[in-house]
Amino acid sequence: MTLAKDLITLDDVSGGRITLGIGAGGNGFDATALGQEAWTPKERADRFGEFVALLDRLLTEDAVTERGTFYAADEARNVPGCVQRPRLPFAVAATGPRGMRLAARYGQAWVTTGDPKLYEEGTPEQSVATLRGQIERLGKACAEAGREVADLDKILLTGFTPDRTRPLESVDAFVDFAGRHRDLGFTEIVIHWPIPDSDFAADQAVFEAIATEALAQLG
Repeated sequence: MTLAKDLITLDDVSGGRITLGIGAGGNGFDATALGQEAWTPKERADRFGEFVALLDRLLTEDAVTERGTFYAADEARNVPGCVQRPRLPFAVAATGPRGMRLAARYGQAWVTTGDPKLYEEGTPEQSVATLRGQIERLGKACAEAGREVADLDKILLTGFTPDRTRPLESVDAFVDFAGRHRDLGFTEIVIHWPIPDSDFAADQAVFEAIATEALAQLG
């Protein structure tokens, strides 16, 4: 309920320019940051599915009453609702079948980081093959939901792919990377802001040149 009201406020103050990025999360430090035991993959998926469905209702209906396994609402009112109608867009991060179905049903965009198993020792060719397969599975999930996969934006977060440093080597390198992934069906390529002495280290000048020059070269 608090998140829904926060989102409605942000949608209002931004003039209807906010998109919510949402995912089930994973293992690691962020899974236990609040001091709790990490959820199992099944529980994460169960919670995520219930949460997305309820949030969709909270942002589209004037009053919601719901009793779920993990989340509940009792006459939760969110008048006047979002500036964007029927609600602000969801960009749903998903790679597994259950997440893909959520993206197909509720998403206006789909987000992926590729395959985390390829992060350390994978090749760019393996990454492209994995991403192609993910888009194919998204298409099947959309067909099952009665939607066209073309209706969803497809967003790639590049900081976790095997060739994660390649796009920031030069403008030409980024244009080549973005072009190959555009051919797979991606509509947005997200590159990480340079952070010195980290996996995201890069030349700030190259980053700025990409931001100002690359789009024109992509055509």
